[in-house]
Amino acid sequence: MDMQGILEEIVDAVAPLRGQGSVASYIPSLGGVSPESFGMSVAMADGPVYGAGDWRTPFSIQSISKVFSLALVMSYDYDSIWARVFREPSGTPFNSLLQLEADHGIPRNPFINAGAIVVTDRLLTLTGDAAGSIRGLLRRESGNPAIDVDSAVAASEAEHGHRNSAMAHLLASYGNLENPVERVLANYFDQCALELTCEDLATASRFLSRHGVSSGGTPFLTPHQSKRVNAVMLTCGTYDAAGEFAYRVGLPGKSGVGGGIVAIVPGRCAITVWGPALGPSGNSVAGIAALDEFTTRTGWSIF
Repeated sequence: MDMQGILEEIVDAVAPLRGQGSVASYIPSLGGVSPESFGMSVAMADGPVYGAGDWRTPFSIQSISKVFSLALVMSYDYDSIWARVFREPSGTPFNSLLQLEADHGIPRNPFINAGAIVVTDRLLTLTGDAAGSIRGLLRRESGNPAIDVDSAVAASEAEHGHRNSAMAHLLASYGNLENPVERVLANYFDQCALELTCEDLATASRFLSRHGVSSGGTPFLTPHQSKRVNAVMLTCGTYDAAGEFAYRVGLPGKSGVGGGIVAIVPGRCAITVWGPALGPSGNSVAGIAALDEFTTRTGWSIF
């Protein structure tokens, strides 16, 4: 299979969709990103990495960081996090306070904001530096020691993160935070503001296509845990559009409002797309179309 040729054809095919939707301007530092940008990368489980378009342009990974925080917590603490976070699709926006209140302070899943704040809190307890631990994992798995937090984006999120702050205080009121709200939020904003390229993110995600085996060839997660992370990505990874994503793409995936999406083909590869213009549910319009094209052209789907 000519993977490089396939990616170049897909980038051309989705060109009319570039710019369709809106960038995440509610985080002012993200509002200035060109909606016309688009890149795509595939990191094969056995080594080769391919890319097309703006695949080496750094972007803010935002909620994609939640995959790595969850994987880290599970690697340290096995499956105990599930006593504090459910594993069900939300059916409501990713920043819903109403659902958190109705569920008595137990977030519906680890990929909505409230759930990710709980996971960050647990990682902070386990490591003392949740955002730094995620950055270290991304550097190690991608092989890029320059990966870092975009401080301007982190500051912008902190300044305008009133709803996240409200969720954190609500979680604390139910006894579902172990650390002070301010420390948890600082780590949460930093992890969301990590900046990577499509190439970095595809290679950093590759352990999920290798049943938990790290870039160094040693187990990072058990196959059981890797399966669990992929399962939650499939059912909860694209906010309240997870059903549509499964229908169109047919892979575990996690999106971020920076326009990135990571998708996993177990046993084969990790795929990253980046298109900053978002649809109504906060997912990249061109990115989903590109992943749809990818699974259609290759036949690589879990279904």
